[in-house]
Amino acid sequence: MDSPQAKKTGLNLPAGMSETSLRLETFSGSTFRAVTNLGSPRTISNLSASPSKSSSCSDRFIPCRSSSRLHTFGLIDKGSPLKEGGNEVYSRLLRAELFGSDFGSFSNAGPGSPMSPSKNMLRFKTESSGPNSPYSPSILGYDNGFYSETSTPPKPPRKVPKTPHKVLDAPSLQDDFYLNLVDWSSQNVLAVGLGTCVYLWSASNSKVTKLCDLGPNDGVCSVQWTREGSFISIGTNLGQVQVWDGTQCKKVRTMGGHQTRTGVLAWNSRTLASGSRDRNILQHDLRVQNDFVSKLIGHKSEVLDAPSLQDDFYLNLVDWSSQNVLAVGLGTCVYLWSASNSKVTKLCDLGPNDGVCSVQWTREGSFISIGTNLGQVQVWDGTQCKKVRTMGGHQTRTGVLAWNSRTLASGSRDRNILQHDLRVQNDFVSKLIGHKSEVCGLKWSHDDRELASGGNDNQLLVWNQHSQQPALRLTEHTAAVKAIAWSPHQSGLLASGGGTADRCIRFWNTTNGHQLNSVDTGSQVCNLAWSKNVNEIVSTHGYSQNQIMVWKYPSMTKVATLTGHSMRVLYLAMSPDGQTIVTGAGDETLRFWNVFPSMKTPTPVRDTGLWSLGRTQIR
Repeated sequence: MDSPQAKKTGLNLPAGMSETSLRLETFSGSTFRAVTNLGSPRTISNLSASPSKSSSCSDRFIPCRSSSRLHTFGLIDKGSPLKEGGNEVYSRLLRAELFGSDFGSFSNAGPGSPMSPSKNMLRFKTESSGPNSPYSPSILGYDNGFYSETSTPPKPPRKVPKTPHKVLDAPSLQDDFYLNLVDWSSQNVLAVGLGTCVYLWSASNSKVTKLCDLGPNDGVCSVQWTREGSFISIGTNLGQVQVWDGTQCKKVRTMGGHQTRTGVLAWNSRTLASGSRDRNILQHDLRVQNDFVSKLIGHKSEVLDAPSLQDDFYLNLVDWSSQNVLAVGLGTCVYLWSASNSKVTKLCDLGPNDGVCSVQWTREGSFISIGTNLGQVQVWDGTQCKKVRTMGGHQTRTGVLAWNSRTLASGSRDRNILQHDLRVQNDFVSKLIGHKSEVCGLKWSHDDRELASGGNDNQLLVWNQHSQQPALRLTEHTAAVKAIAWSPHQSGLLASGGGTADRCIRFWNTTNGHQLNSVDTGSQVCNLAWSKNVNEIVSTHGYSQNQIMVWKYPSMTKVATLTGHSMRVLYLAMSPDGQTIVTGAGDETLRFWNVFPSMKTPTPVRDTGLWSLGRTQIR
């Protein structure tokens, strides 16, 4: 049990030692010195005091702290941002227990004084170790805190040369995002597709070899080496996939299957996958005789840029021919895009004083008619890109055209419909007057007996070949009627769509003029087209949803709703096989959609993974 004397001073003294045996006496300079006498209990006396005062010391020697290695134990004042202030309460309690509650009276001692306690007292300080020491803090993972002084310097970043060490000329290397024209084999040979040719460059000796030339009617769209580097596959603009022996420069095999250019190829250890603009992925196996062993169908649409495609409800600037060529009117020009090889041809330029307002192919797909802003109708040979004839008659822009098997009908802002016959010298053979505002919709029936016209006067008129007066005048629409389509499945069945104030698709029996059905679509109806293969109809819309909708007739249940355009879907055309539609909008894009099945079910190929067989349906 502690003695009362120990409690008073706060020091734990050994038995038999009194408080007076240990005295702290100061003299000038605030320096301390330990004086010992082996004959008596330990005392610390002032050396400047009178020598008459005897001092007794114990047999234990306590050295002066100024000569101790206090830095080894971290007892020298050194501010630590990690500890300073955080453990202040704990430090005070520790000092009070060690030195007594009145230890604070020595706080004025100098920083070099052995009686000035360190904030890091009784905390070991790690000795510095060499960078190669197995106990280096960086090796042990202590890279921060108080180990930062001894951590190894960071490893400098890897330097990458900022200039190429070799530059090769590659004339005719196409600037096309969708092509893959360069590949490096495992045998250190670089293959490059340039125009219609593929060249091989050996990186070991810089030798250049011309592997092949596809000829003037084709082009290289992709190259890919096998993993072993002996054979190379080539995707062509016509949709073929060729396999060549790269060492002997001999063609091994040609495989078809794609409808248009093959822009990407990929080998695994046994088979070759090819991707095309036709949105299909084919898998080829050279050990099998067939062109491909499976078809992966998952990609749905392709987008073409159409700069200057006008956002005008009353124009008709897109049409798809029976020969698989898409015609588009852009500003003053008409462009032809071949869906089979993606080739773009500029058909004509009307000049700065005119503009394209409508385009329409003949049913055979050889000739195309163009309605102009000045009211003319031009007929061009689409294969030779030559103008055949120019016909007048309209006072202002010709916004809609419609061919039957022999004649061409044109509708204009002057409210008139003219019928032209190329076999006759006159500009037109008859004029149909019935609309009170601009004519924006025209369609011949499939048997060429009836012509349906729609106008901005909200009227739908039906004309026959024997009269210049409308046989039917249908006025149920409450907005402009541009969307008109005759059913290929039922004679006398006509569908029409109204504008923003109407929003309805209406079905008519033109034999008796009765309305069969009416469906409110919720937005402006811009175009209608019947499927050739199934009894369904597709509609495109403007304000306010800009969507594409597929309907099943006669129930008019929705099969699908497609979105993608950011503006009104004003233009619609269908591919010759009746499976794909193209839509155009003021957002200056043309988008292709697979919406209808084929006429005949294709021969099924082996099912692969998550994709279904044949053509993907959107149902």
